Amino acid sequence: LVIMAGVQTMMLAMLIFTSSPFNRTLPYLMVDGVDLNPVLQDPGLIIHPPMLYMGYVGMVVPFAFCMAALWAGRLDAVWARWSRPWTQAAWGFLTLGIALGSWWAYYELGWGGWWFWDPVENASLMPWLAGTALLHSLAVTEKRGVFKAWTIMLAIFTFALSLLGTFLVRSGVITSVHSFAADPTRGLVILVILAIVIGGGLIMFALRG
Repeated sequence: LVIMAGVQTMMLAMLIFTSSPFNRTLPYLMVDGVDLNPVLQDPGLIIHPPMLYMGYVGMVVPFAFCMAALWAGRLDAVWARWSRPWTQAAWGFLTLGIALGSWWAYYELGWGGWWFWDPVENASLMPWLAGTALLHSLAVTEKRGVFKAWTIMLAIFTFALSLLGTFLVRSGVITSVHSFAADPTRGLVILVILAIVIGGGLIMFALRG
């Protein structure tokens, strides 16, 4: 819980100090509001972003479990057994989010069909691939007690890749049709959080692994 609370505190600090909802983005007042981008007004996109979000956020749980196991020096089957259902849930949400995005892009003109190898699409694919490997590695660690170091590294980098996807979408460092809210300041804060997660995880692994 301490690990997850620390990640949550960093993300809340980013929202409070760099993403005020009260900042005016238009020079004039809209009486009826601005409304969503017309391209995004689709039933599929009601579900697509929350599913991706839950998949990204859910990967913090196996990360927190592996950090706690390293800190306690209990790299046994117990932490793998606790982590596996949470990883399965996060992987499921991420799978559903990617599938819904592909389905929407197939019939929306100008979005490249099922899969366009867009940088942001790849940014969601990378934690999905790492999460797939993590699921299999957790099962082996739980049942046979092997691949402990590999499973720890996968848990760290799966969550790190989730943060990397957020950084790529929000920072403006890449050109993508998915970049709707590019902000270099926000991107820098996310990059700092990413460095803390990867650096802290690798240091903990080096000292206690």
